[in-house]
Amino acid sequence: MTKYPVIGYPNVLGMIMAGGQGSRLHPLTSERAKPAVPFAGKYRIVDFVLNNFINSGIFKLKVLTQFKSDSLIKHLTSGWNLNRMLGQYVDPVPAQMRTGARWYQGTADAVFQNINLIEDENPDYVAVFGADHIYKMDVSQMLNFHRQVGSVATIAAIPRPIEEASSFGVIEVDESGRMIDFQEKPETPRHMPGRPDLALASMGNYIFDRKFLVTELYSDARIQQSSHDFGKDIIPRIFRDNPVYVYDFGTNKIPGEEKKEIPYWEDVGTIEAYYRANLSMRDVLPPINLYNDDWPIRTAPGQSAPAKFVFSGHERDGRVGNAVDSIVAGGCIISGGTVQGSVLSRNVRVNSHAHVEDSILFHDVEIGRGAQLRNTIVDRGFRVEAGDRIGFDPEQDAKRFTVTRTGIVILASPSKNLQI
Repeated sequence: MTKYPVIGYPNVLGMIMAGGQGSRLHPLTSERAKPAVPFAGKYRIVDFVLNNFINSGIFKLKVLTQFKSDSLIKHLTSGWNLNRMLGQYVDPVPAQMRTGARWYQGTADAVFQNINLIEDENPDYVAVFGADHIYKMDVSQMLNFHRQVGSVATIAAIPRPIEEASSFGVIEVDESGRMIDFQEKPETPRHMPGRPDLALASMGNYIFDRKFLVTELYSDARIQQSSHDFGKDIIPRIFRDNPVYVYDFGTNKIPGEEKKEIPYWEDVGTIEAYYRANLSMRDVLPPINLYNDDWPIRTAPGQSAPAKFVFSGHERDGRVGNAVDSIVAGGCIISGGTVQGSVLSRNVRVNSHAHVEDSILFHDVEIGRGAQLRNTIVDRGFRVEAGDRIGFDPEQDAKRFTVTRTGIVILASPSKNLQI
């Protein structure tokens, strides 16, 4: 295990934004919050930011929830139990409307409505991170940068190829890393100093000096025309008159792993991005190492039996239970079926002669005898009928299920039956 500088470490409060609707991930978010959507067979999306903080030695975490938060709260309370006697916690904080009868108007308003948490904890620094991204990050390295340069607010940014940067908010910095301009999805992005091939795209992760943050939140709350968002309002308003710096995520190094020029970071905000990120975990060399003991990816423990593969070429009907290039979680039974290039969560059953290819199956899914699936996401508790063919004819699939423009089919149970 990595040794962390706990003694003399600054008092840091992490506030994790987990209240978004995740409408672009519908129907996977029809009954659950986006951060609670399963990922890589075992995890939830929120697990990655939680592990980033805890592996970095930051143990005071408030998770701000809002829409359809029951599944997320159950996940946090059942598995993320730290030592409160030592001042360590992962606390889900439902929207409380402490400042008025309204939902969160933006990320800054979400923190402002819970400003009592900051005042009660009285930290030296507040780290405001999103809960919607898949990545590994040693937050202590960003914090050290923030302290060394004397910043009042530091933004994490990832280098992106200049030809792709127009899809992001692009930050311009001087040679010291101080922010000097911001462009929202510019047609002609400005490149990094000395790197004409790369631009800095905002990751939506921030570290603030506590006093500065509280002052700016109260100020922003008084501006009626503000959308009360860090990226849209507060950061653009403060960087010209205050030392606001940009932390280059490309410099971040994870213990136990080789340094990559551009570390992996994926916003899984659309079905296509979510599907692509999930299936990348089945690769021989996936973009995120889930097996690094120096940077473990923890989650709520799930009690399940071992995975089992049965029938190895039955003499009468040729049944073979196997899985290749796939992730198969505990409790799965591949009973004479074939799984290829797919991700299976706990307690999935694939029956005889069924074939599952390039698909993502959530918990408690059953694939009927002889069914064929490809390019499909199957939500929890769904049963695919025997002999069904899904992912081969988009027009026919669209009559029964949700089909994206790229041909990904999503099978979701009716909300009254969906177990989240």
